[in-house]
Amino acid sequence: MLNMIFAWVLVIQILFFSFCFFFPPIHGSLQSTDTKHDKGLHLMSRISLPPSPAPEAVSPSYNPTTIFNVRSYGAIGDGVTDDTQAFKLAWDTACQTEDSEVLVPKGHSFMIQSTIFTGPCKPGLKMQIDGTLMPPDGPDPWPRNNSKRQWLVFYRINEMSMQGTGVIDGRGEKWWNLPCKPHKGFTGTTQPGPCDSPVAIRFFMSSNLSVIGLKVKNSPQFHFRFDNCQNIYIESVNIKAPALSPNTDGIHIENTNNVKLYNSVISNGDDCVSIGAGCYNVEIRNITCGPSHGISIGSLGIRNSRACVSNITVKDSIIKHSDNGVRIKTWQGGSGSVSRVTFQNIHMDTVRNPILLDQYYCLTKKCPNQTSAVHISDILYSNIKGTYDVRSPPMHFACSDSMPCTNLTLSEVELLPAQGKFVSNPICWSAYGTVQTLTIPPVFCLLGGTPEMLPQNDNERC
Repeated sequence: MLNMIFAWVLVIQILFFSFCFFFPPIHGSLQSTDTKHDKGLHLMSRISLPPSPAPEAVSPSYNPTTIFNVRSYGAIGDGVTDDTQAFKLAWDTACQTEDSEVLVPKGHSFMIQSTIFTGPCKPGLKMQIDGTLMPPDGPDPWPRNNSKRQWLVFYRINEMSMQGTGVIDGRGEKWWNLPCKPHKGFTGTTQPGPCDSPVAIRFFMSSNLSVIGLKVKNSPQFHFRFDNCQNIYIESVNIKAPALSPNTDGIHIENTNNVKLYNSVISNGDDCVSIGAGCYNVEIRNITCGPSHGISIGSLGIRNSRACVSNITVKDSIIKHSDNGVRIKTWQGGSGSVSRVTFQNIHMDTVRNPILLDQYYCLTKKCPNQTSAVHISDILYSNIKGTYDVRSPPMHFACSDSMPCTNLTLSEVELLPAQGKFVSNPICWSAYGTVQTLTIPPVFCLLGGTPEMLPQNDNERC
């Protein structure tokens, strides 16, 4: 009896396994309409095949920008209320967000105190200025505990753009009229008293910055200043201040490299662009400058300091109704060098000193004679044409006796008097160089060859 039971059990097991083998269960997740792939599937793979991995998400072609409107953080924008804290809160929040934008909306005027906007921030930060920014109106309402040397400071920022259709109004007139500043007019005098005045916008120890499309006017002092920065791109800015506003340089750079300044209009009471010590790889192109003091390298070497400037190009620009055109100015007693500078394709319109190289720069005309000087070499003046104010000669090369200028090159220079027919002769002193083409007026005063006295030690070189 037991043998029969065992035999029946064995038969049932055989039938069960045979049925499973020839009629496997079919699950939707394993079903395939591709017969080529079905034929190649191994038996085990049809039983334990894992689910197909999910397709990778397709990244969008752009990263959406998170906007932080200063009005959402409490800014009023009536031109009277102090909106400083709202701006700082919006900045601090945007700074910690990748691809963010601090929005200064149009239709509003925001008064903010002297403020430092600090980094480092997440990449992709933008400051979109479509409204108006302004400081307190003059030195009297300026808080005593706030620095009077700067207004808006951006410190340790990497990868930021500042742009917009708005206006940054420095409200500088009351600062310009301080007793310590020259009175309006050419016979102005100065009196003792506090004289600190704020730079409107200062970038300090920052990199990969762009400033595009902004209008900045009437700064108490410099409009833009870049200190210890690198990789700067400036385009289509409009800077404006009265011709007699003191020390209102348009853009000043110091210890800053890899700078590109394009397609901008600057008129003010000092240099349109001033290039200080420690700058190299600077390209300035298509600038309309003036009224102003021109485009300057320097002043360099003040108080016996060492200055190094190289690889500077200024081209395709217009300088009009200005005290100077293209200028290099150094103090006696300095050291270092200015080298590899190109001034090319520049039109002068009634400019008092179209080409000026001055190693005896002095504000008081009482500076003592000193033997050391910043060495100036490899300067090219090419295709500089237009008219000059007859109060000064069109070309002036005043170089140091102890450290003459070397390798000055003039090509296609044509400068005629804006009034009258008398053409002034160029002035040269200790200046060595060559004239590649006939110039107007003719330049016969450059010295040929190489001077004996050149930088001999590392302290004088760069």
